[in-house]
Amino acid sequence: LATVKAEREGEVPNAMRDATRDKKGFGHGADYLYPHAYRDHWVAQQYLPGSLQGQVFYQPSNQGYEAGIQAQVARRREAQLAALVARGSADEEALTFGPENPQQDKWLERATGALGEQLGAVRDRLFQTLSPQRHHVLLDLNATTGLLTWEAIRQVPEGGVYACAQSAKDREALLEQSAMLGELTRPVVVSVKNSDWIAALEQSGDPVLFDGVVGRNALMRLDKKLTAIKQLKKRLAPKGKIVLAESIPSRGQRLSQLLDSQRTDADLLQQLAQAEAILYNNPQDPMLNWDAADLQRDFEASGFNCAVDVVKFDSEMMITPARLQQWLGAGSKYCDRLTQQGLTSADIDPIRRTFSQQLSQQKVIWTRSIAFIEASFGVNESKY
Repeated sequence: LATVKAEREGEVPNAMRDATRDKKGFGHGADYLYPHAYRDHWVAQQYLPGSLQGQVFYQPSNQGYEAGIQAQVARRREAQLAALVARGSADEEALTFGPENPQQDKWLERATGALGEQLGAVRDRLFQTLSPQRHHVLLDLNATTGLLTWEAIRQVPEGGVYACAQSAKDREALLEQSAMLGELTRPVVVSVKNSDWIAALEQSGDPVLFDGVVGRNALMRLDKKLTAIKQLKKRLAPKGKIVLAESIPSRGQRLSQLLDSQRTDADLLQQLAQAEAILYNNPQDPMLNWDAADLQRDFEASGFNCAVDVVKFDSEMMITPARLQQWLGAGSKYCDRLTQQGLTSADIDPIRRTFSQQLSQQKVIWTRSIAFIEASFGVNESKY
């Protein structure tokens, strides 16, 4: 109640506003997900104003019924947190999404329930594949929001967890959150620069070998993926296993595919599709110059047996004016990349108009492809 009184002037999120009023002009009610239409009457969508996102008002105890739902509540919150920051993280959407602009419908860019569901599914698959024992020592290569770190702590209560923070901000957040845990269960937070995991672990002063290594988008942006994989091998126990989920930007959603070919000028659509084809297949860009087979080759060249399974995730996305501005507004990453492929401002202007006419306030299917990687010193099969 005290928080409500203090924050009473905060902005009501668009997803929670009355869709019968101003939906067309302002997107009120857009992207709202009705919890009772989902399993267990819950969906990974945030309903709080931006100023309150991340705050916790209820924490289940370890007594009675609450003890049974404690881990479930924690997992759901972690998926929500990961979804909140995913728009600005190192995933394939970084090709089209620019920096967040709090004046441009920030809520709809962050409160994507389907994305939270997908991240939860990714986490669950990784740990099901890893199948750690209670005494194992695990390493999270790219802790970021802690999505994998906190699950690792739950799964190895008698072992230990090391969490790699790629930035000072990530490290500070992980330390702040882990302070709420008992001293014996807190992760060892390691600061990593340029994905040099070995140097970071050596600085921590602990020569531990890991029974399991997990990560989400830990290798995706790296220029020297083979070198990084060989580093990991040095710290993996003889019976250890590496389990990763890597988004594949080269298989990411093309904006040109969202347009209706019957309603779009053929020359304009061809010009955009050709520019995107070059953009998404740039051999000089380490985020784009690889596919699932390349990762498997690098793991096998490092002495691992490796299984790779590529899974396509589809989710609904509301195309708001703010989202179109992020994609095609002046200074956006996507427009900058199109310009690098030879398109001029005069070329991009009709593209902007076409997207606005066809897609503003419309729902589309957004596709992501994720490679699930399992590597060990045993025998596996591949599928990609």
